Amino acid sequence: MANIYADEQFPLPVVKLLRAMGHNILTVQESGNAGFTDPEVLEFAVNNERVVLTQNRHDFVRLHRLEANHAGIIVCSVDRNVTSLARRINEAIEREETLRNKLIRVNRPQN
Repeated sequence: MANIYADEQFPLPVVKLLRAMGHNILTVQESGNAGFTDPEVLEFAVNNERVVLTQNRHDFVRLHRLEANHAGIIVCSVDRNVTSLARRINEAIEREETLRNKLIRVNRPQN
């Protein structure tokens, strides 16, 4: 299971489902960091050995390209099916031996 830092806009229902799957998730709000910029979110995650979980794909892909030394970044497409999204995130984490320095993309299935 992963130590995760969910950014400010990440859906709380998905966070709760991932916690039920055994992941240790801290949200930006719970950490008292609401309003942090994306680089500050990444810096907090790095300093606390947590994988960033975000739907802000564009900015965090750019941050990964600028500085790939982190505990991991998981970027997700928006999906209203929170159960499906949580399952796909969990499966993506389980496929990896380590998330360190990796950018993981979790996309909504194409119908």
